[in-house]
Amino acid sequence: MNERAAPREPHRSPKAQRRGAARLAAVQALYQIELTGASPDRVLREFVAHRIDAAPDATTDEVVGEADRELFAAIVSGATERRADLDGMVASALAAGWTLDRMDRVLRALLRAGAFELFARPETPARVVITEYVGVGNAFYEGREPAFVNGVLDKLARVLRPDEMAQTPPAPEPAPPAPLEPGKTG
Repeated sequence: MNERAAPREPHRSPKAQRRGAARLAAVQALYQIELTGASPDRVLREFVAHRIDAAPDATTDEVVGEADRELFAAIVSGATERRADLDGMVASALAAGWTLDRMDRVLRALLRAGAFELFARPETPARVVITEYVGVGNAFYEGREPAFVNGVLDKLARVLRPDEMAQTPPAPEPAPPAPLEPGKTG
């Protein structure tokens, strides 16, 4: 996984930057949980100690920076606890013939985090959730994956928050990312 620090964006408020850093860290933590099988509590503690509270240095780009710890913990805990439900929601928004198993782990973690926010955090507007996770996708991918994230989360938001999304035209149907090679896991 290509772990990147949250970029500083001078046009965004410090609060928005902290929330963006929390989302980036949450996707990384969900990836780590799936990859290693570590408990969410352990991964949360490690991330806070070594990536959120840690001082950046020249030898690593793994420090996330100042992040909204409450949002970070809510996404990681909630997405882990509701993983089966979220996977079902995400699967229902995929194009025919696509499954979560065909995606790499980072993309699955990203979609689970976004689906969790759409499902469980109605105080955050759906368009903000979608935009934020497309941005997180851009931190990990240079191909068509961010557009795929946009399409899947847009479709999911229209199911989970139909009134909120009624005034917005649907996102174009995204081309799925390239599947993993046979025998390769993400």
